Amino acid sequence: MHILDEGSQFVLRYLVGISLAAAILTNSAQAADRPRWTMLVEIEGQAVEGMPLAWSQDHVVLLGRDGKLWDFTARKTSQFRKTSSSFSSYSAAEIRSALERELRGKLEITGTGHYLVAHPGNQGAHWANRFEDLYRSCVHYFTQRGVRVHEPQFPLVAVVWGNRGDFLRFASTEGAKTRSDVLGFYSPVSNRITLYDQESGMSHSRTWHQNEATIIHEATHQVAFNTGVHNRFGKTPLWLAEGLGTMFEAHGVWDWRNYPQLSDRINRERLAQFRQWLKTGRTTGAFVGLLSSDRQFQTNPAAAYAESWAWAFFLTENYPQKFSQYVQRIAARPDFEEYPLTRRMADFTAVFGDDLRMLETHLLGFISLLE
Repeated sequence: MHILDEGSQFVLRYLVGISLAAAILTNSAQAADRPRWTMLVEIEGQAVEGMPLAWSQDHVVLLGRDGKLWDFTARKTSQFRKTSSSFSSYSAAEIRSALERELRGKLEITGTGHYLVAHPGNQGAHWANRFEDLYRSCVHYFTQRGVRVHEPQFPLVAVVWGNRGDFLRFASTEGAKTRSDVLGFYSPVSNRITLYDQESGMSHSRTWHQNEATIIHEATHQVAFNTGVHNRFGKTPLWLAEGLGTMFEAHGVWDWRNYPQLSDRINRERLAQFRQWLKTGRTTGAFVGLLSSDRQFQTNPAAAYAESWAWAFFLTENYPQKFSQYVQRIAARPDFEEYPLTRRMADFTAVFGDDLRMLETHLLGFISLLE
């Protein structure tokens, strides 16, 4: 499923770009000290209401009341004013109305407890219920393993197009230069999932597994970044984000009630990829490179995703409490702070110990016994 992964990889880099821009703002208030207030600003003719996350004399990173991130310079604005001494999301009804205006009747919108799902006509339950079910599965999985989660600050939005052409046109408006084989993505900038229907509305089509895989992977990212599993404004190592995304692709992880066995939690495709990686080039200590840098997702993405899945699955199955501690340690990092190699390594070894060679030996033994 490289096509799915490439889409996830590309949009997760949006966050890196915004983080790098915000890192320039060395005099910005830290998250713990940041006042929560709301401003109304006109950005290149568009009125945006939101909370400043980081700022300097000429640069601002703003969190919109709809959940979107804005990164702009003073020259792009014509006026601004403070509107409130606090900050809150727009209501689901307000976000729904804005989404209706944006889509101009091209899709219908169905709301659930946590989601607003835009979809082709007469397919509301088909799509919205699946997203809501996946939300509950993700939250259950994390809480059962001791990861603290909170309710999303914003209604979660998913946009499902009926065909690939509409999907590509809409993706371009979100700044996503999608590859020809990308099926869908989660954007940390818009905070939305965007995908298209591989089965043309036929819920029992043989192609449903493609829809299913796309939804599961991207919904995992969206839920994790909106419930506190990951810090949306911090530097989450790609191996961790993609390790969880690929892990949830297995039925036994996202549909644990119906698939309760260890064998059901194995992502067979990722397991095969990792074993192939072992045969064709993986060297001892390969995880150290992935742990300290995201570069391998550029140079050898297939190996990076396989390695990420193997470690995430191994650690959650064998060291669930430590994995929970590590996830929460990363999520607690300051917003927009750089994350150098030494700090990434230190965070991991502070939880799992510094004998990575022994841990890797345990991993390889665990993987070899999976059937």
